[in-house]
Amino acid sequence: MTGIPTASLRVILKIEVLPQASEQLTDFCRRLGMTQVATTSRLVEWLWGQPDVIQAGILGLYPEDIRSELPRMILERIAAEKKPQ
Repeated sequence: MTGIPTASLRVILKIEVLPQASEQLTDFCRRLGMTQVATTSRLVEWLWGQPDVIQAGILGLYPEDIRSELPRMILERIAAEKKPQ
């Protein structure tokens, strides 16, 4: 697929959010002068660019009983991954 601009290689997704989240997104976008599509696209692209442990934390995939320890655990894991083997 050479010669095709990257901007045309897009996938359109439909999302479902609670009414309060929709209102907050609308207010946020209005304040920044961004569309909801641009905002959610950037958020999704940012999330998938994060390490797995950050993604899991943001998505609330860790058990409640260890959530207070998460920041330390995540920082330790990221530091260990960056150390030369």
